[in-house]
Amino acid sequence: MTPIVLIPARMAATRLPGKPLADIEGVPMIVRVLRQAQAAGIGPVAVAAGDPEIVAAVEAAGGRAVLTDPDLPSGSDRILRALEVLDPQGHHDVVINLQGDIPFVAPQVVADCADLLAKEPGCDISTIVVADSDIAERSNPDIPKAVLAMAPDGRRGRALYFTRSTLYGDGPVWLHHGVYGYRREALVRFTAAPPSPLEQRERLEQLRALELGMTIWAAVIDAAPISVDNPADLERARGHARAMTEGLR
Repeated sequence: MTPIVLIPARMAATRLPGKPLADIEGVPMIVRVLRQAQAAGIGPVAVAAGDPEIVAAVEAAGGRAVLTDPDLPSGSDRILRALEVLDPQGHHDVVINLQGDIPFVAPQVVADCADLLAKEPGCDISTIVVADSDIAERSNPDIPKAVLAMAPDGRRGRALYFTRSTLYGDGPVWLHHGVYGYRREALVRFTAAPPSPLEQRERLEQLRALELGMTIWAAVIDAAPISVDNPADLERARGHARAMTEGLR
């Protein structure tokens, strides 16, 4: 496989406008994500930016960015447009979609998405999950859950469904996080299709892929990445960055 990592980002955000350029201990958030992706070492990395300010920040940090239409409906559409600019010849057959609001994502998580596509030839799309750590998470509609048919090793599973509903019973509940690996043809097919009925009902776009008959596998990771969605999350991320800096002293 020849993966490429693309990070969609745009300035318009309802709960935290200008989020990609939010300062986290002197480093814009999008640059922190870029550096984590580069550290994975699985292939070239670029930002699919919806705004010139993001392009400028990425290039100032020595990274590569592609300016895309800010009105594109989703991050998946944004990375496809960037891919067409960066790789019109189709050299890269796997695309990792890494969200631009997880500034401390472990490089191994990025590698895990690529590895899963290599290990499971029938997998169209890969993603990540983590076991719930609090019973309240099982009933929180803001946290998507993955229903998986687990492999014997317990470290990966084929997705049967994704939901915001409460899941019951013994065993872990797998909380889904939006890092995706696409085979290139799967990304093209996915973005060409309209939103599906289940996708609209649950407000989870990965259900479109399942309704199209695609296969999604999820890798189990040990800790959820910090996601920045609102001002409180941003302060938590800044505190985490300070703690990391102090730990290196």
